[in-house]
Amino acid sequence: MSMAGHIPLGSIEMLVDYSDMSALKSCHKEFSSHQWCGPFFFNTYNQYIQLYIPTLMFSGIIEEFATVKAIRKDRENIDFTLSCSFTSELKIDQSVAHNGVCLTVVSISGDCYVVTAMKETLDRSNLGLLKVGDKVNVERSMLMNGRLDGHIVQGHVDQTATCTKVEDADGSHYFTFEYPYSKEMAKHGYFTVDKGSVTVNGVSLTVCNPKENSFQVAIIPYTLEHTNFCDISVGSVVNIEFDILGKYIARLQSIQ
Repeated sequence: MSMAGHIPLGSIEMLVDYSDMSALKSCHKEFSSHQWCGPFFFNTYNQYIQLYIPTLMFSGIIEEFATVKAIRKDRENIDFTLSCSFTSELKIDQSVAHNGVCLTVVSISGDCYVVTAMKETLDRSNLGLLKVGDKVNVERSMLMNGRLDGHIVQGHVDQTATCTKVEDADGSHYFTFEYPYSKEMAKHGYFTVDKGSVTVNGVSLTVCNPKENSFQVAIIPYTLEHTNFCDISVGSVVNIEFDILGKYIARLQSIQ
């Protein structure tokens, strides 16, 4: 389905069809001629954070972790029943990120709510490995009425990675993760860059020491205590979402 967006740029106004890559490329050239901090953002005059992408949803700043109360398999889907402190504030059809995966609340009962993960989600994430009692990082979708902490997170997990090393750094910790790598996936923006952003189990983090198929992240004590990083050790499988800006840049370069 075609989705268009009306983009004001000071004296310039354009209608962008997000499904039309030739239009996207044209907009990229037009926008890049203005004083921007980057081709995907409005110029500073507009004071907006606006992307070509219509699915700006999460920031990677975890609110807390929910606890898995029950798991029910329904053919190729899995229903997860979870409990957290803000269950009473949730509504049916609301989007909540679970370990970085955007899932829809389908029912609420008391202090518990239910979300459903389909086969595609289970194949790309670690949700299928969850057990009753496990902690899951949760974040509700962003309210676009204040400062944007973290980075742009869609809640669309790209793949999983495995923890290969945990190092104590005088109070903080360095976690090293490895993931399957291919040149074809890298062409689509599935890679990390030094000081760039990456989402691990829904947590917005800064990349350290990126390699072809691995990277490190530094975890401060607060993050360790308030997310399920406290349960991650060597061999743990985590969800990875690569930076959406990198994916769009890779896509634009491929069509030039």
